[in-house]
Amino acid sequence: RENFIHLHNPHLEKMKEDILYHFALGTGTHDFPALFGDVKFVCVGGSPSRMKAFIAYIAEELGLGGPGCDYPNICVGTDRYAMYKVGPVLSVSHGMGIPSISIMLHELIKLLHHAKCSNITIIRIGTSGGIGLEPGSVVITRQSVDATFKPQFEQVILGKTVIRSTNLDEELAKELMQCSQEMSQFNTVIGNTMCTLDFYEGQGRLDGAICLYSEEEKLQYLKEAYDSGIRNIEMESSVFAAMCSLSGVKAAVVCVTLLNRLEGDQISSSHDVLVEYQQRPQKLVGYFIKKSLGKV
Repeated sequence: RENFIHLHNPHLEKMKEDILYHFALGTGTHDFPALFGDVKFVCVGGSPSRMKAFIAYIAEELGLGGPGCDYPNICVGTDRYAMYKVGPVLSVSHGMGIPSISIMLHELIKLLHHAKCSNITIIRIGTSGGIGLEPGSVVITRQSVDATFKPQFEQVILGKTVIRSTNLDEELAKELMQCSQEMSQFNTVIGNTMCTLDFYEGQGRLDGAICLYSEEEKLQYLKEAYDSGIRNIEMESSVFAAMCSLSGVKAAVVCVTLLNRLEGDQISSSHDVLVEYQQRPQKLVGYFIKKSLGKV
């Protein structure tokens, strides 16, 4: 059965052309079905360079490219986001934080709709701060929760507070966990992910420019988070889960932990170690895509 993207916006039908401004793409200037109609997997992450590295990695894994191959940025007309494609895989950067990924997702979901894509899986791959986990552990998100540990995304629309669910696809999370067990390369857990509005005070760090709470208060908060099932903290998963769910898209969040927040706040591992950590979500999702395509 084909599952197409659901657009919850009747106004779009009245538009002669849809300009995806932050992608520098538009239905009047680009043939979306020809460019993107075969896409089945979309991987999104914060950094343009990381998403370019991912597309090069997955191209080699799928036998669609090799060392030295160039993968042009489809969004070359803008410096907001970067987009790369190889075969059925689209790789898109989303910047940092809820506002940035929200803008990207609005345009990405419309792009997939205009391209008449079906049976899409979208996975966010990224980095995070762990709670009670060894650095380098990978967390597959069960639910995204806010800073009060509630599984919801709250947004003010036309002056009114709108609350949306942040549930992610449970079966997809289990499939990814099974893939990690088959790979047996690094520690992977399924747990809740706390999505915050900033990197410092919102995550209880002690090393920001402003900090008006004690170390004891910070540790108590993080331990309460751990006890509630939270295993990592990042800044995009809530709106990602909410928008994918509303659009009828299977979605998952796979993030590596760069440190254990119960032991400190600053990321002090060497550059080489951090690079290897950041490759772990790519390897897991790459294995999942290969398995889904019958290439494992």
